[in-house]
Amino acid sequence: SPEDIEVLIHPESVVHSAVELVDGTVIAQLGVPDMGLPIQYALTYPERCPSASERLDLTRLAGLSFLRPELEKTPCLALAMDCARRGGNAPAVMSAANEAAVGAFLKGKLGYNEIYESVAWVLGRIGFIAEPSLEEIIASDGEARTLFKESYS
Repeated sequence: SPEDIEVLIHPESVVHSAVELVDGTVIAQLGVPDMGLPIQYALTYPERCPSASERLDLTRLAGLSFLRPELEKTPCLALAMDCARRGGNAPAVMSAANEAAVGAFLKGKLGYNEIYESVAWVLGRIGFIAEPSLEEIIASDGEARTLFKESYS
């Protein structure tokens, strides 16, 4: 459930994910601060393939630090957490609108500070479906992308 997810800021970008088990132990996936290996794994799952990525040298790590995000300074994170709690098609709509907004930002068509506003605007205009089918999730994603493109391009 969304309440079981904790978001932390990790400045060194070495820990890519971590799971706390029922006995309190934590299993973490560590790697060089590069998304090449996680992307490779996503594309080749469940296989583990040799990688051209640099290897993580644990002896060179000075330490690992973690911070709790300040939600008032990270409104998109706060919005994503709210969508996760709400459920339904809200996470799909938020994800699609965010991808479209970041894409527009990277192309110089949207300011950085406009990302949150545009995502929230799209989210507020797509009908909420509490228990969507797969087809409704896909349709909600497409509707969000289309609405963003029509309104912000």
